[in-house]
Amino acid sequence: MSFVRPTYQDIHRTAEALGMKLTLEDANLYHIEMQSTFAAYELLDELIDSAEPSPFPRSIGYRPTDAENALGAWAQKSRVEGAETGPLVGKTVVLKDNIALAGVPMANGNAILKNYVPDEDATVVRRILEAGGTILGKATCESYCMSGGSHTSFPGPVENPWRPAHSAGGSSSGCGALVAAGEADMAIGGDQGGSIRIPSSYCGIYGLKPTWGLVPYSGIMPIEATIDHAGPMTRTVADNALLLSAIAGDDGLDPRQRNVVTGDYLGALQLGVAGLRIAMVTEGFTTGEMDADVAKTVRASAERLRALGAVVEEISIPAHVTAAAVWTPIATEGMTRQMMLGNGMGFNWKGRYDIGLIDAHARWSEQMDALSVPLKLSMLSGHWATQTYHGRYYAKAQNLVRRMKAAYDAALERYDLLLMPTLPRVASPLPGADAPISEIVKRAAELNVNTCPFDATGHPAMSLPCGLVDGLPVGMMLIAKSFGEETIYRAAAAFEASGDWRSF
Repeated sequence: MSFVRPTYQDIHRTAEALGMKLTLEDANLYHIEMQSTFAAYELLDELIDSAEPSPFPRSIGYRPTDAENALGAWAQKSRVEGAETGPLVGKTVVLKDNIALAGVPMANGNAILKNYVPDEDATVVRRILEAGGTILGKATCESYCMSGGSHTSFPGPVENPWRPAHSAGGSSSGCGALVAAGEADMAIGGDQGGSIRIPSSYCGIYGLKPTWGLVPYSGIMPIEATIDHAGPMTRTVADNALLLSAIAGDDGLDPRQRNVVTGDYLGALQLGVAGLRIAMVTEGFTTGEMDADVAKTVRASAERLRALGAVVEEISIPAHVTAAAVWTPIATEGMTRQMMLGNGMGFNWKGRYDIGLIDAHARWSEQMDALSVPLKLSMLSGHWATQTYHGRYYAKAQNLVRRMKAAYDAALERYDLLLMPTLPRVASPLPGADAPISEIVKRAAELNVNTCPFDATGHPAMSLPCGLVDGLPVGMMLIAKSFGEETIYRAAAAFEASGDWRSF
């Protein structure tokens, strides 16, 4: 694609679109004065913006057939062997399909991007390969990552390995299913409203949403920069800590990273839970649609931590009741402006832009029917609110996030961890092909009341499997102060070592 100078008639039409009242004669005069600007654009065409090649060979791979993809969780298989030595040698990793793996298609769960192939690895990919990990390919994710269920992905839904025709959770749906099914040791998921923790809870694995900025988001398709997180999903706590150790830290490219503090995550696994002060948050157990058996299972797990030597008390954080409402304008308006109108990248930040993704994603406005119902709903809400109220509710929400964070931080001054159910219930049935819009939306958006607040505040939060209800996994969520992942791992490792969670 190369730059083509506009005509003065093009400038006249642009003026009309902006609400400027220019005559054709005026437009011609402006057009004359704009020629030096256009010359700069033409010069950019001649300058080279080259991708950094990877030293680790790979092929474009293939999308597995149904026989090899029973859960619908594989988007693309392409085995990439990492370094011969390193902490991840012998470990297999899958990537959520919004993470750039150079030379391998990245659809982000939607047909619009099905032919897009990135030409540079995301930072997390490079770090995994340098640490000796083996990447197996891309895991299916929900359409543009805009669903907490697993029914909006292209070309079809992802099924829960615990029960066919049930949700694997979203939007890192394929990651949760593949790790739980044992088809990969580890996965990198993304989380803006709960998209690591929801599938981890539904699928019975360990999923950590790290502190905002701890893991670089460079090379991962964003939704909204202030709530974008990437993190590890694994079957064991030790693997989770191992993967975080490999991917955490500033990369100099991601504006989300400010004063990043990494920790000794593996060392924390040996410290035990004795003496840790853990607060069960009342409001996290009384959210709408909370299943009584789920709440009971999580409370019993808190008692198990008490038996291991933790001090466990129950507290109230009233701000948690309205936290999801504060998150909503950030997610809807911010997503509409950055991911959609900003063509997958947005503006006004320094770092690494994926120009190929911008070009590929720009076709979305010509293929609106390919967008999922939950994405359309969020776009309609976000665009209407921005056009009507000019961003004031987005701005107010961002201001209120500071108060929300302060409320959680005040509790975390007195306690080492906060505890609550990850989700209000276990995995629900997948909507049928002819399901009404109301059911499609409900299954996509009903679950994040406990998870989304910590995307807005940036606190680290992990979902741990802690029991079964109706034969399906229940998730318990632990939350720590910013960059307090070590404390989460202390409690998670002690809980894991206390017995088989399937029998709790």
